[in-house]
Amino acid sequence: MRILILGLDGAGKTTILYRLQVGEVVTTIPTIGFNVETVTYKNLKFQVWDLGGQTSIRPYWRCYYSNTDAVIYVVDSSDRDRMGISKSELVAMLEEEELKKAILVVFANKQDMDQAMTPTEVANALGLPALKDRKWQIFKTSATKGTGLDEAMEWLVDSLKSRQ
Repeated sequence: MRILILGLDGAGKTTILYRLQVGEVVTTIPTIGFNVETVTYKNLKFQVWDLGGQTSIRPYWRCYYSNTDAVIYVVDSSDRDRMGISKSELVAMLEEEELKKAILVVFANKQDMDQAMTPTEVANALGLPALKDRKWQIFKTSATKGTGLDEAMEWLVDSLKSRQ
């Protein structure tokens, strides 16, 4: 199984990757390029690609789309100013033919921040309710605290298994 973790810079993608892999918070630096790790969850082995989110790197995301089973799209729920950019990147990505069958899981991350938008607000800001012909779900997460990650991965594993 191949999973991509995408989202704008600073959303928490790398923290989530290593939280899933080693179960703890690791110190991260901005990802230039990508990190790839094998994550085993509920006896399912995933190859998880965490791609850098800086503006200059985003055009290269599409080089990694083929054979992707699911996309974990990470959003900084407290970054209201960039929600529009996050939406346009998500919309462009979902239009790609190679990701047509990929399941979408949105992590409304940084829920531990005071000014965090609710998952419903994030879903609406990203235009998720308008998505047709795509299996998707949104979860409230905090990568640093580890909350919400199990529920999200549980849903993802069940969705991937029911598809096989």
